[in-house]
Parts: sequence; structure tokens; C-alpha cells
Amino acid sequence: MTAVDPGTPRRRRARGRSRRRILPAPRVMLGTLVVGFFVAVLVVQAYINAEFTNDHVETEVGDQAGVPKTILGGGPIINTTGGQESTSRMPERTIALTFDDGPDPVWTERVLKVLSDNDAHGTFFVVGSQVARHPEITKKIVDGGNELGLHTFTHPNMQRLAPWRRELELSQTQVAIARATGVRTNLARFPYSSKNAAIDEVNWKIVKEAGDQGYLVVVNDLDSNDWQRPGVDKIVKDATPADGGSAIILFHDAGGDRSQTLAALARFIPEMKARGYRFTTVTEGLNLGIDQAAAAAAGRTESTEAISPLPLNAAAPSSDVWRGLAVIWTVGLADGLVLLIAALFVIVGALTVGRTALLLVLATGHARKRRKPGWKWGPPVSEPVSVIVPAYNEKEGIEAAVRSLAGGDYPEIEVVVVDDGSTDGTADLVERMRLPNVRVVRVPNGGKPNALNTGVALARHDLIVMVDGDTVFEEDSIRRLVQPFADPSVGAVAGNVKVGNRDSMVATWQHIEYVIGFNLDRRLYEILNCMPTVPGAIGAFRREALAQVGGVSDETLAEDTDVTMAMCRAGWRVVYEENAKAWTEAPATLEQLYRQRYRWSYGTMQAMWKHRRALLDSGPSGRFGRVGLPFLALFGVALPMLAPVVDIMLVYGLVFWELSETATAWLAMLALQMFTAAVAFRFDRESMKPLLRLPLQQFAYRQLMYLVLMQSATTALTGGRLRWHKLNRAGLTPRTPTPEAPLPGGSVAPVVDTWPPVQPEMPLPRTPMGRAVAPPAVPVQGGWSEHRPDDLPSAGSPPANGSGPVRAG
Repeated sequence: MTAVDPGTPRRRRARGRSRRRILPAPRVMLGTLVVGFFVAVLVVQAYINAEFTNDHVETEVGDQAGVPKTILGGGPIINTTGGQESTSRMPERTIALTFDDGPDPVWTERVLKVLSDNDAHGTFFVVGSQVARHPEITKKIVDGGNELGLHTFTHPNMQRLAPWRRELELSQTQVAIARATGVRTNLARFPYSSKNAAIDEVNWKIVKEAGDQGYLVVVNDLDSNDWQRPGVDKIVKDATPADGGSAIILFHDAGGDRSQTLAALARFIPEMKARGYRFTTVTEGLNLGIDQAAAAAAGRTESTEAISPLPLNAAAPSSDVWRGLAVIWTVGLADGLVLLIAALFVIVGALTVGRTALLLVLATGHARKRRKPGWKWGPPVSEPVSVIVPAYNEKEGIEAAVRSLAGGDYPEIEVVVVDDGSTDGTADLVERMRLPNVRVVRVPNGGKPNALNTGVALARHDLIVMVDGDTVFEEDSIRRLVQPFADPSVGAVAGNVKVGNRDSMVATWQHIEYVIGFNLDRRLYEILNCMPTVPGAIGAFRREALAQVGGVSDETLAEDTDVTMAMCRAGWRVVYEENAKAWTEAPATLEQLYRQRYRWSYGTMQAMWKHRRALLDSGPSGRFGRVGLPFLALFGVALPMLAPVVDIMLVYGLVFWELSETATAWLAMLALQMFTAAVAFRFDRESMKPLLRLPLQQFAYRQLMYLVLMQSATTALTGGRLRWHKLNRAGLTPRTPTPEAPLPGGSVAPVVDTWPPVQPEMPLPRTPMGRAVAPPAVPVQGGWSEHRPDDLPSAGSPPANGSGPVRAG
């Protein structure tokens, strides 16, 4: 027995298959990472912005039976550290000004200036998230001789939080202060707290929890009520203590317009100083009281001091400083990304409204012009037409497609079916039909562009129609499709592609998309003279125009977009004929849809990159480069890629903002989309019934398209290779059974009657990658320079080991 080297290709392939079974598909991983990232950012942002509205519901004072009476009737500084249960007051004629809810980028610095001008200090109970946003202002507070206290991280009602969350609210604020200022504080004040008399059993439990963490809880003696903006006189009156008394007074340096607070302070401080009052911070006043108590107790056997003197603005541990850095960075990242999302939301809204306005104005004008009585392209076109049908494994739909093409009402139609190395008997099915105006050409699998070029080279006529092998034409489609060639400036015509299999939800969504895309977008592009794509399902070309641009290129996966852009740059008009209809089979599953759209999106990006030099050209090429490419980049790539911010803001708003306002905004966007779709359906004389499924499309189909674009962009930016994927077809009409064996004479690339004549014995030339070219070959596009761009992302090629075709019809 021969030992198998673990490094052999067979073993490596086996390991690769095993990994693919274990690891998720790239698009699943990408989608999961993107969604997870934005969910995490929004949750963090909601947390630091205190958007969890249930946390901010004020509660009534509850049962106070379990609260010690010494606490209820004691001073505003409550000490429960080390198991104590004591309170302290400011010494006589001592006032501690306290300020809640900051730091604020506008008002805090103005409050600091008033304090400095009046040689007074204060205690600022700061919100941790605001400290993280404004660390420089927080440092100015400390540098000015003032002190800091904790007012939680997100300003919630602590009664409505779990114990772990209450601890987190304090610790996060502490480390944010440590990073911003290098100091730590022993003081805490809870949102929605007031005086000792309002402490109930629930609050008392929270006060004791804070004491276990080493904090003194500070309430107030007097509330200035400046948050109500009652006027300067009322604020001064409410803040004034009884004559000779002391007070910890509550003010605010954030939360809205604080101009009355500033005016009241500027008057209050000098007046109280004139009456013999001094202004201290809470810690300075507490230490003064401790000193006085110690002096009064001199000579006694017992000391009556409640607590030891506390340091003012003590240095923070280095561990807190580093933890604070992580907190500040997290808040900054969340704020920055949400600001970016908000800006993108505005941009998306503006682009959406602008695009809708353009579509409705220009497309409506286009439709009215075409439907005027007597309007026509010019003299009737009756020149013979060659229809090229590239086919690879199209047995499900090829018979119906060829029959519809060969049986059109146009005077002379030649159908050339180019079998691109099919393995399912596609060519045999066409030959069995024995239609007099249909020819079959068999070539080795070389890709759709090669099959199209082969068909064009073998076609007898100068008007060329290109059709996918799964597409069914209406009887008059070819006749209507070629009428625009009455205008000699027209080089190509885009037909109207219709979805034939509308029985599933996925196909119905595509039907809506096709109707809007063809009946509005292509009208707009025609008016702007920058049509980016003649669809592969139904498009007509002048042979002269194809020859001028070098035929159909295989340099991108979107060969139809590539050749259309080349024609626009060459100065040919590309127009849309709405009455030339073709019915195609759309992907019936999300998996198949994803594969198709991934290839389309990636191919379009390749084509845009290939033709980027048009931006600097002059003449028709420059016009397309400066109008068509930016328009396609903006509305075809950027807008769809940015559109997810609408869904992100919707989810964020439904969870954290006003439900009614968010729902109203979303419904307005949906109404705009419904109106646009209704206009397109009316232009196309389609039933409006499918539009009932449009709202549901917003929650499944659009998100899949987002993922497609993101993965396509990632593939393009990383230079990844993308293979063609064959879609599974069921066929729009029943087909005849496939013969058990190929019909006689089915050799590869048989001799065919062509114009110009072909030597029967001439061997078929082969390219290095195995593509077959039936002579005489149409020249391959050389782009707009003599050299093929080396930096063009690769579209992939058939594998050299003969592992099967990589081209999809």
C-alpha cells in the first residue's frame, strides 16, 4: 500500500472542504460582523446617552420605617463607610456651592469664571459620560481649586438599576475622572435625590451600598431650583440660608440654558460674603467641621468627630487612570460613529430625495415625449437582424427562448445559438427543433464574452441582438427593439426586461425592482446620455459600433456594462425602448439571488474602474466620465451602500427614541418609495398589486442587497477573484425531454456557413486559458489605450486542470 503524503493535493483539498464545513460562509461572517459591530456601537451609545428611558422614571418617596431617624433629620453629608451611620453639616456661616450634571462645553466654563471672579470654589458632581466627552473642562474644574464628586455615569434613577449596574455607574465615573484629571473623589450624589427627609428604605439601601464602596453620599440643604429657570430673584431667594446658618446648595452647570444661574451666582456670592459667609467646597467645609469638633472636644475623654479629615483632590491610582483611558476611548468611538451614522443618514436622505426628484421629473418627461401621438424614431427599420444566443447548460429554457426569437414578426431574423461547452444537451435540444432560421455553433467553454464575440463574427447581418439563453421574447420584441436604429447616432438599444416567474416572494421583489429600474432609471440615463448598461437579456447593437469598441470584452464579469460604457465613450447614443419586452427567469431563492447580484455588483465595479480614465478625457468619453461615472458611483454604488443607515436609525429610534416619531419618519420614507414605484408601474402598465409586498421588502430583500454590495466592494478593494456561478433554472415554459444520447454530427465547433467565408479546414485557435474563438474573430476590446490595464481586478478564468466550466448563463 502506498502511503499518502499529508501534503498531497488530495489531502489539502480534503482539509479545505473540512474547513468550509466548519467555518461560516464569507458573506455570513461579513454580515454578522457588520451587524454585530453596529449593534454594539448603538448599545454603547444608548447607554452613555442614557437613552434607556425606564432608568429615568422618578419615583415617589416610599416607606421610611427602616431609615434611622438620625439620618432623616441629620446633615446633608451621609457617612456609611465602615459600617457607620452618621451625618455631617457645614460649619456656621459656611456655604458649599454644588453643581450637578456637568461638565458642559458652554456653561461649566462660565460658572468657573463667575466663581473665580468672586474668589469662591465649588463642588461639581459630574456625569461620567460627560467627563469622557469633555476631559479638558473637567481638568479646568480641578485646576481652579474646585473639587469633583460622582453623579453617576449616565444619570439614571439608581432605584431602578440592579446592584451591579449601580456599582458600574460609580466606578466608571471614577476612572473617567482619574484619566481626565489624575485625581479621585470620595463624594457621590445620586440623580433625583434631594434632602435627608426624602430618603426611604430603598434609597437607604443604595446609600449604604455606596458607603461599602468608600463614598460619602451628599444631598443638599437648599435647592436653588435654577433648573426651572424661575428668574434670578427667585433663584437667589431659594438659595439663601437662614441668617447665621450653613448650607450645601444645589445648582446646575448643564442641562440647558444656565444664563439665569450665572446671573444669580454673580449676585448671590457677593451678597452672602457681605453678610459674613464663606464659600468652600464640600470637603473643605467638612474638614473645617471636623477641626471645630476636635477643638471643642479637647480635654474630653471621648472624641465626637464623625469621620477623619479627607484629602482634597487626592491623586488617583495609576490603575484607574489606565481604565479611564479605555472608557474615554470607548465613549469617543461610539460618539464618533453615531455622529457619522447621523451624517450619513442626512446624506442618504438628501440623495434619496434628489434622486427621486430627478427620476420623477426627467423620466416623466421622457415617458410623455415617447407617448405623444405620432412620435417615432424615424423611418421604419426593416434591415435583417442576427440574434446571438450564448448558451451554457440552458436546457430548461433554451427551447422556449429560441422559439420566441425565431417566430418573431420581424421580416428577416437569423438566430445563432452559440453553445458554450454545455454538458446537458442544450445544443441538441435546439437542433431537434429544426427551425429554418436557427443555427447552432458549438465551442469549448470559454465564457460568455467569447461566445458572444463568436456569434457576432458568424452573424450574417449588421443589426445584432444579444439575448440570454433563458429569455423569452414577445412576438413584436425584435421589431420594436431595432426601430431606434433609424437614428444613425444610436449604437445600442436597451430593451425592457420583465420577470416571468413571479409566483414566489423573492421573485416578486425582483419584479418590483426590474420595473422601477427599467422604467425610471433607464429613462433618466437616456436623457443624460450616459446609459451604463444594455441588459444581456435583451439588447441590440450596430455591428459597426461593436467593432469600434473592440467587441465584447472578457476583462470584467459585467460584460454588458463594460461594452455599453465603451460605446458611450466612443460617442454612440445608447437608448431605451420600453415596448421591446423580454421575459426572464429570476432567481427563485435568496441564495441564487445573492450569487447573481454579487457577480453583477462586482462586475459593475470592475467596469467603472476599467473606464475611470474617462474622467480626464475630452469629447464624448469625457462627458460620460464626468456625468455617467459619478452618477453611477453616487446612485448605483454609494447610495445603496449607505442605505443601511436608514435601517440602523430606524431600529435605534424604535428602541431608544420616541416610537411615534420614528415610525412616522420611516412611513414617510416608505410612502416616497411607494409613490416612485407606483409611477414606474403606471409607465409600464403593470398591475399595482405586487406593490403590496413592497413594505415587507424593506425588512429582507434590501438587507441582502446591502450585504451584496459590501462584499462586492470588499472583494474589489482586496483584489479578490470571483468566479461565475451557474444559476439553477426551472424554465418559464415546459420543455421537451432531453435525448438519451447526442445526435449524430455533434462535434465541437462544426463547420458553419458564415460571412465572411471560413475555410473548413482551418483549425480553431486557442487562447492560453482554453477559450475557443471561431474565426473570423471580432477584436477584443483594447480599452482606451494600447495596453490592457494591469491593475484591473481579475474576473477569474476557467481552471487549468479541467475541473469544469465556470461560466453562468
